[in-house]
Amino acid sequence: MSLDEESKAQLIPYLDYIEQNIVLKVYSDAKTQNVLDFVEEIAALSPKISVEKAILERIGSFSIDKTNESSGIVFAGLPLGHEFTSFVMALLQVSGRPPKIAESLIAQIKKIDKKLNFTTYVSLTCHNCPDVVQALNIMAVLNHDISHTMVEGGSFVEEVESKQIMAVPTVFCNGEEFSGGRITLEQILAKLGSGIDNSELNNKEPYDMLVVGGGPAGSAAAIYASRKGIRTGLLAENLGGQVLETLGIENIIGTKYTEGAKFMSEVLAHIQEYPIDIITTQIASKLEKKEFLELSLQSGVVLKAKSIVLATGAKWKSLGIKGEAEFKNKGIAYCPHCDGPLFAGKDIAVIGGGNSGVEAAIDLAGMAKHIYLLEFASTLKADKILQERLQALSNVSVITNAQTAEIAGSAKVENLKYLDRISNQEKTLSVQGVFILIGLTPNTAWLGDSITKNKFGEIIVDKHGSTNMEGVFAAGDCTDSVYKQIVISMGSGATSSLGAFDYLIRNYDR
Repeated sequence: MSLDEESKAQLIPYLDYIEQNIVLKVYSDAKTQNVLDFVEEIAALSPKISVEKAILERIGSFSIDKTNESSGIVFAGLPLGHEFTSFVMALLQVSGRPPKIAESLIAQIKKIDKKLNFTTYVSLTCHNCPDVVQALNIMAVLNHDISHTMVEGGSFVEEVESKQIMAVPTVFCNGEEFSGGRITLEQILAKLGSGIDNSELNNKEPYDMLVVGGGPAGSAAAIYASRKGIRTGLLAENLGGQVLETLGIENIIGTKYTEGAKFMSEVLAHIQEYPIDIITTQIASKLEKKEFLELSLQSGVVLKAKSIVLATGAKWKSLGIKGEAEFKNKGIAYCPHCDGPLFAGKDIAVIGGGNSGVEAAIDLAGMAKHIYLLEFASTLKADKILQERLQALSNVSVITNAQTAEIAGSAKVENLKYLDRISNQEKTLSVQGVFILIGLTPNTAWLGDSITKNKFGEIIVDKHGSTNMEGVFAAGDCTDSVYKQIVISMGSGATSSLGAFDYLIRNYDR
């Protein structure tokens, strides 16, 4: 195993920040010699890193420990690709560098008084996995009752298949499935019963402006509000929004290329430069106009504000067919970059002929045995250049005029049924996976009839971002904005924040 020059260049400056000597304890055999080669190459770069052979749970794994103290952190398989950063951060944190998280989170982690053994199954192409791996590694570093192992699925195929894991990241805790998909540190703690004390939230003074949503629109709105010197709150189930599901981004002006998770981490760092009260792991359930605007949360908390900016974004549309809910994460997936490697050599279906669906089919074609791309309409809707690339692939079949009717199987997906809209005949495809990419739907159902929406559920706003409810503004993909783009969402977030500030000037003494 040899690190490429780019990885070495990324790693070497960080090695200077190692505070205490650490040891990489490796368990390998002839088949997993690459793991031993990897840790020895890492150790050769720093006098503070040594290597020992040990017996661990999995052949082809290594732990990161202090010289005389176990950290509980293990990497099974090579932590390359998106997980290389997870490895680098684990090196530093085990050596004594404190994790960059809020003191309140550190206190919550240290209070946990039960044995928790986490295992996270990942793929190296998954851009969602590192956040989960890094969160659980932090918990292991801060609390000796907690351990965490990252398992790279491509190196442990039999284990992945025996557990019927068909989506990453998938987390197990003490042998039982704990979560699937992206989950934040705050959400992990909340799920363990160690989250935010709701009594503190109930006692918060009314905000001048409360932003609901942590994506590009909500982030921009919160920053613009705080820069005005007013009391600003930002409520989000998790920070980042739909952008976290985006891999390559090449149309943010002034930034030639970035990735969704990286971009939103930079946005969060920007938010943290301001005195914005950030509330996560909470979900809004109702909005009412009383003396103040009152936002009810599912937890029972009620937050009050003089003005509110709704920036709740959108989520992947569902088909609403039989089998869709039953087989989610059991063959049904939404992210080709994350879950594609789990379907290597298999027949899969991609539903959706727009840009997202066609891009997914192109990406998956290099791994899957055969791909069936289903489109409801008579022609594909993707850009011409994408269609041309698709047509050049020999293992992709395009099926138009196809109305997906049912996804079926036993423990996991085995076939897909669709209606041929021309012949009116039902047909069946034998597939082991289904990727659903049919667009987005706004996260506005919780508002009921309190806010005026169009037939698509999008909030109707004017040029100031204001809605039909006095003091309430909206921005981003949850609105009737014609185009759904990151830069447009950020611009509308700024517009709605400025509109809300003008409203405050007109209606409240400052």
